[in-house]
Amino acid sequence: MSQPGLPEIDVNEYGGKNKNGERQVMNRRLFMQVLVFEAPEGVRAEALASATSTLCRQREIPSVVYADANDPRSVGLLTWSEDPAHFIKHVRPIFSHDELLRARIRGDFTMLGRTYSQGYEPDLEDALLHRFVRNVQNPKHPWHVWYPLRRSGAFAKLPAEEQSAILREHGVIGHAYGQADLGHDVRLACHGLDAHDNEFVIGLVGAELHPLSHLVQTMRKTRQTSEFISQMGPFFVGYVLHRT
Repeated sequence: MSQPGLPEIDVNEYGGKNKNGERQVMNRRLFMQVLVFEAPEGVRAEALASATSTLCRQREIPSVVYADANDPRSVGLLTWSEDPAHFIKHVRPIFSHDELLRARIRGDFTMLGRTYSQGYEPDLEDALLHRFVRNVQNPKHPWHVWYPLRRSGAFAKLPAEEQSAILREHGVIGHAYGQADLGHDVRLACHGLDAHDNEFVIGLVGAELHPLSHLVQTMRKTRQTSEFISQMGPFFVGYVLHRT
């Protein structure tokens, strides 16, 4: 019970109603982190990627290891867990091994976010804990594009009905690309978790790179992007080399 005069705090995630007519509620979510790092002099990026994958497999860390499409000396690493301490206790130590000790972390590409509900998910647990993992682990989708973004404060001041209409326009486009198997998304909130005060981390995955670029281009025309996105990027374009 909150004290009189203090706001009531609710950190639960809510979905749609279940088959019994009860609204779904959970206080669980998945954290996902993208790290990008550069091979030191004398080390091939492919060898660095292989060593990273081996260490993740040995430590039973679910992961995706990428070749950086825009930097032939860089490697990307995606990991996830319900417990954010996982990145400290399990992911961080792999960079103390000889193979990764001299790798230079590219902090401008570090992304950390958490899954969140939109209030109408038919299967809340799947939406929060499983769907995005399936997306990034799908062997048919080797191209992944990751980027952070921040909305302007003006969006938060809009009436709820207007916000919903703006988000619906965005969502319909994303759903269309997904139904055509041209691009599937990962949506994470990163309020207070991002060094540059971004609010969301977006991942786009697909079989080909062009449709992912096309999806970003199409989204530029929406009201949300054209009027209320104040910052997007930097964009990390990765090609999957290993999955564990």
